[in-house]
Amino acid sequence: MAEEQEKTEAPSTHKIQKAREEGNVAKSPEIVGFVGLLIGLVSIFVIFPFWLRRFEEIYTQALGWMRLDFTPENIFNIFLALLRDSFVMILPIFLVLVIAGLIGNIAQFGFLLSTKAVQPKLSKINPITGMKNLFSLKKLLDGAMITLKVFVAFGVGFLIFASFLGELEHIALFNVFDQMVWFRNKASILIGALLFLFFLMAMADFIIKKRQYTKSLRMSKQEVKDEYKQQEGNPEVRAKIRQMMLKNSMSKMMSAIPSANVVVTNPTHYAIALRFGDNDPAPVVVAKGIDHLAIRIKGIAREHDIEIVENPKLARELYKEVDIDEPIPRVLFEAVAIVFAQVAKIQQERGKKFL
Repeated sequence: MAEEQEKTEAPSTHKIQKAREEGNVAKSPEIVGFVGLLIGLVSIFVIFPFWLRRFEEIYTQALGWMRLDFTPENIFNIFLALLRDSFVMILPIFLVLVIAGLIGNIAQFGFLLSTKAVQPKLSKINPITGMKNLFSLKKLLDGAMITLKVFVAFGVGFLIFASFLGELEHIALFNVFDQMVWFRNKASILIGALLFLFFLMAMADFIIKKRQYTKSLRMSKQEVKDEYKQQEGNPEVRAKIRQMMLKNSMSKMMSAIPSANVVVTNPTHYAIALRFGDNDPAPVVVAKGIDHLAIRIKGIAREHDIEIVENPKLARELYKEVDIDEPIPRVLFEAVAIVFAQVAKIQQERGKKFL
């Protein structure tokens, strides 16, 4: 029993979808951080001219403020003006970072809106559970990985920066403009290298998180069976239902044979009972079967004095082309009419009235 309960099976599509509805998806904070860093840096370069203009306006305003008396009212107005200007300068970056966070999450698991993930749970505010999570092995490993990533990023950045130090004595001889160009180029190299490193770290973290997520959703063999029963129904019950339906259908078919006018046979393997009454637009197949079922159909026909006509080709065609309680197709009208004519002749010879 212990082996059966081991979670060795891959999660089903239903379980993954259910976990997704609860807000449980594979996601890496590293991906979100990388996307935010990348878009944030690009935005800074784009917004930088706007910041320069705002700083110029603030500087001009500050010159005017210096001529004012520092009364509580003026200080309050200056504070509100600085607060407004700071908000206007920070707002674009804030909006960009929010959008970057959305992009980073959507890129990992698509658009997802789940209220279950934010529903309050008492287990989340349980101090004992919180302490266990704080000092769990997973938290220690996550902390060690973050520390390792910081040291790796610092080491790579230091090595790249150290490679630039040999050029400083030559750069000191350049004019200010050329020095700024050199600084911009080296900063671009350093930023590009670190971004590439952060990208590799983010992808590695995403792969690890994806495997951990899949492992956390693994199912035991019993869980797979139970889920199948819930979705598809118990196979034993379904088989029993099919058996009962088949039995009812068979009983209904057999009870309809006495209403037939003729049974067309192969003569041993096929038997098709045909009825052509006043309310039938064309002859109707009321029963059909092969082998042992054909024998039963012919037995019931004999019990009710229904004529049995051998016509192997027509019997096979009727069995193949026409379902029970359906009229025969037009292409078989002539062949069936010949059979009914034979039955009428036999009935007349016996002094009986046909149809």
